[in-house]
Amino acid sequence: MSSGTCQVRRATLDDIASLSALWSSMQLPASDLEKQLTEFQVAETPDGNLLGAVGLQILERQGRVHSEAFFDFSVADQVRPMLWERIQAIAINHGLVRLWTHEQAPFWRHCGLVPATNEALHKLPSAWQTVTGEWLTLQLKEETAAHASADKEFALFMEAEKQRTQKAFQHARRLKFIANFIAFALAIFALAVLVYWIRKNPQALGR
Repeated sequence: MSSGTCQVRRATLDDIASLSALWSSMQLPASDLEKQLTEFQVAETPDGNLLGAVGLQILERQGRVHSEAFFDFSVADQVRPMLWERIQAIAINHGLVRLWTHEQAPFWRHCGLVPATNEALHKLPSAWQTVTGEWLTLQLKEETAAHASADKEFALFMEAEKQRTQKAFQHARRLKFIANFIAFALAIFALAVLVYWIRKNPQALGR
């Protein structure tokens, strides 16, 4: 099997029935996984027959590869590289710093995932710490670089907000100045009209 006889894409609602059958055949919790449908990437033949699927859950800039399943494991060695390529593309697009999995097929170790050390496990998102079993992990980029990038983005955002705020205050000050100027001009005009009226009607003051 080659990329010409198999395509990999994100799962859709149309895949629910096939995926449920696949998960049930693998004794996976189909009812729970259905709620996580958008996490799954599926591999299928050109005529739309499902071959296999794998999930990628994203949390805290980290990804968990989970629930790998195939109808026929004889095609797994050909399909896994295509699923892995898809996972890597998603990881890059989401800026993930690390991948995790409980999958134990030798393929995942060949992809660079290694048993997690105690130091690495401290970085495991708390939501995944209740999942039992041996964790494999792969660091995709330096966490410090990712944090620095996030801090830089936040700093740029704050600077932009500061500039917008300053512009708003400057605009408000200009409006206040214009309003005060108009009020002063109207007062001067009114005073001038009053003086003119008095000069034209001096008798009015004697009443």
